Amino acid sequence: MYIKICGITKLDQAQAIVQMGANALGFICVSSSPRYISPTAIGQITSSLLSAQTEMARFSELDLIGVFLNSSISEISETVALAGLNAVQLHGDESPEFCAQLRSHLSATHPKIKLIKALRVKDQSGLEKANLFSNVVDAILLDAYDPHMAGGTGKTLDWQMLRDFRPACDWWLAGGLSPENVADAIALVSPHGLDVSSGVERAAGDKDLSKVEQFVQRCICDRAALAQHSSAG
Repeated sequence: MYIKICGITKLDQAQAIVQMGANALGFICVSSSPRYISPTAIGQITSSLLSAQTEMARFSELDLIGVFLNSSISEISETVALAGLNAVQLHGDESPEFCAQLRSHLSATHPKIKLIKALRVKDQSGLEKANLFSNVVDAILLDAYDPHMAGGTGKTLDWQMLRDFRPACDWWLAGGLSPENVADAIALVSPHGLDVSSGVERAAGDKDLSKVEQFVQRCICDRAALAQHSSAG
């Protein structure tokens, strides 16, 4: 199970979260967000993590994801370079065509960069829209719909609606996840990945490391249980 902890703003928390077993850290590159962090500050965190590769090989496999909302290709490219990112998450109204153009532009300097498209889903039509992106991105992230906020709302999706969602690429579940409900989410919809932010926080951008550890451990335990069940079958 791929685990992304989003809304990172502090180096010590980033280091601790990676050591707990997270696969990705998300950095909010949207200035209006309470979890916003500047490209320079992100760069200080990512460079420190990368410098620790010799001490912890896990850091070299880490996805460092910038989250953008209706940003231009030039703005995204500049932030990727300055912040030391190796993945981009688009959380706005970006089209499949925009995703393809962005990948083409970034591939010249970052050929292995990962591209994620986030969608706020409130009904079946949202899932149909998600399928339009499955051939132009590496993963689709499904978040809860809110008419006023693009993410980090703490709201959950209708998980029953997602039981048969099987796009052509990996997909990640977000929206209102927490240590208390993540096992139920995994059991019901079996996503490839999980994305959590507000469910493991003391305040916006300030992670509660005990909650993060609980979340990660429950994901890992469920992953092990699923693997054992599959092998037994």
